[in-house]
Amino acid sequence: MAIPVLTPDQLDAQASQLHDTQAWQSIVSGWELTAPEPGPPPAERAEPARDQPLAPAPAPAPGWQPSDWRSLLSVPVDRLIDDALRTLPAAPPPERPLPGRLGAVLPDRVHAWRRVGQGDLRPSVHLGYARLILAEWGWQNTPYRLRNARGARCVCGALLTAHRLGYGSPTTVNRAGAWLITELRSQGWPGLIGPWNRAPGRTAADALALVDAAARRAAAAGH
Repeated sequence: MAIPVLTPDQLDAQASQLHDTQAWQSIVSGWELTAPEPGPPPAERAEPARDQPLAPAPAPAPGWQPSDWRSLLSVPVDRLIDDALRTLPAAPPPERPLPGRLGAVLPDRVHAWRRVGQGDLRPSVHLGYARLILAEWGWQNTPYRLRNARGARCVCGALLTAHRLGYGSPTTVNRAGAWLITELRSQGWPGLIGPWNRAPGRTAADALALVDAAARRAAAAGH
């Protein structure tokens, strides 16, 4: 299975180009305006006047027993159960833990099998997996490197690794990067993710906080 040869800096540039498009700016600046308007309050149930007697309950049919409650239903019980089960939310897909510390330093092509049969994800979910990679495998700020000798990743490297482990499509990676840049712009950083990651004094806690904030921003926008 072919693995994209995109580097962290190439991903950074592509995410910046996406962020600068008019369509993306429309998403960022206007998503809250497209939220559905709250509907009218439900009509209050009409109550009988206090001085008006309640209508008597209909008398049961002759010979009716409490155990005959099924005869009062208009549809079979099995169908009611099936309908109720169909309305329940689907169970979330089982989480796949990251490979261990050895997996952090192995070439990405070794993990290609993990992409088999995996669907796409929302950018906020992809960012969550990138955060997991940074937290478990470590963060590094070596320029122009996907990972260091210990297997630690930069922020863009964590996005790419999440994709190569089977979490999200290349398009999702770009959108996740664009949400990171959107968050950086809101914090006053005018540049790309890589220079932010390599800035003097930057820490792993800063990187995790950035990914967390970008994931919250993307999730709030429905992404």
